Amino acid sequence: MGRTRPLNEQLRAVFIEALDLDETVDVEKLEYRGIEAWDSVGHMALVAAIEDEFDVALETDQVIDMSSFKVALDMLRELKG
Repeated sequence: MGRTRPLNEQLRAVFIEALDLDETVDVEKLEYRGIEAWDSVGHMALVAAIEDEFDVALETDQVIDMSSFKVALDMLRELKG
């Protein structure tokens, strides 16, 4: 069986797909509303994509607090233990 990608790489791919970003975007530096694609609608699409990809359910507070790639990554690390 092949190696799975590190969590940050998986999350980076989810951000690129959900927000329809160019592969060259420095996803790790993204912040909510920092780019046009990550508005309130993009945020909900991103939340849904993260929940689907990682088989997690984010709490309302987590959805509200997810203000950057780093925050999302920290939340996932905590959820996935």
